[in-house]
Amino acid sequence: MPSDTITLDFDGPVAVLSNNRPDKHNAANDEMDARLWECLAELHARPGLRAVVWRGNGRSFSSGRDTGELGLRREDLSDLEFIERGHRGTRLFFSMPAPIVVALKGWVIGGSFERALLCDLRIAGESARMRLPEVLHGVVPDSGGTARLFQMAGHGLAADLALTGRVMDAEEALRHGVVSRVVPDERLDDTALEIARQIAALPAFTVKMFRRTLARLAHPAVEGSLAEEALTQSLVFASHDYREMKAARTEQREPRYRNR
Repeated sequence: MPSDTITLDFDGPVAVLSNNRPDKHNAANDEMDARLWECLAELHARPGLRAVVWRGNGRSFSSGRDTGELGLRREDLSDLEFIERGHRGTRLFFSMPAPIVVALKGWVIGGSFERALLCDLRIAGESARMRLPEVLHGVVPDSGGTARLFQMAGHGLAADLALTGRVMDAEEALRHGVVSRVVPDERLDDTALEIARQIAALPAFTVKMFRRTLARLAHPAVEGSLAEEALTQSLVFASHDYREMKAARTEQREPRYRNR
């Protein structure tokens, strides 16, 4: 029986993906990641698909990685193998046969924020609050979001969000072009679905050709970033400073970093 951590429904030619761990603010665990890749693969194979809405049940789109699973590894994989396996799933966003409209609300954090950045359109509810807190936890963003933010808003915003871990609200995201619209939360799902229906009504081949042009502009930089992130994250996991950060937090003391 499929996991219910993400549900997949259909409104004619429009698919609706719903993150479904509302009691956890849709924090992503291994089961939820596996279900996401399963759903995306199913959509790749679905004839007549014209658009996708990706949303979250409850108060948040996703609060990022489930903190209860941080650092857990259930299989005998190297760090590089583990990261590259996740990237194989991430690349399903690049090859989707139909545009993905993401409806963002509440917390939109970390890898979940990065995955939303890889989609075609982002619509924000007024409650949306976005963060890239990875560096605060001693690691780097590794799902392509750095490259996509750089494309959308430039070096300054990407550096600010990643190096400070601060929260960016919906209106700021709109000013930077990270989202294209902000609507009241109660209108968010209807707005995203209406956009998807509008796209679904357009000539299918024309939409495909436009997305091909856009992909040729946007995807090479993100692909290169994924390759770099896989290597840098592997080095981070093996570094003295990462071990020292974890040890210092456990021992409730100031870390002593050695820049290695």
